[in-house]
Amino acid sequence: MTDPSASEFPDGYEFSADRARIDAARVHTWLSTDSYWAEGRPREQQDRAIAGSLNFGVYDSVSDAQVAYARIVTDYATFGWLCDVYVDRAVRGKGIGTALITAIREHLQPFGLRRILLATADAHDLYEKIGFEQLDNPDRWMALGRQ
Repeated sequence: MTDPSASEFPDGYEFSADRARIDAARVHTWLSTDSYWAEGRPREQQDRAIAGSLNFGVYDSVSDAQVAYARIVTDYATFGWLCDVYVDRAVRGKGIGTALITAIREHLQPFGLRRILLATADAHDLYEKIGFEQLDNPDRWMALGRQ
């Protein structure tokens, strides 16, 4: 599978699905200190999440510093859960988040997943631009664990 064209990202940024490029320490800091969904998440738990997921990053083309992250938990056949989407505050507003989610959607297309879900408290407009929709029957869905 090839990565989406660099032209889809703002100038100076590139997308990668190479787990080896993930800056795990930076991702942990972002998520554990600056996200509402993973605040306080221990580093070892974040490392296990990275190890068990399909990971994506966006990188500054000059410095190679990671500026965004997301992961997919998937069976590679029917289902995927998009989670831990984060764009560094210093580069927000440049279209990196939209480009990241679009690239992930394109990366997953060959798998033919029936459904990709996500949960968000504040980014509905961003995800709707990319094709996500509210659940038709949210009353059919249930959760086990902390809500």
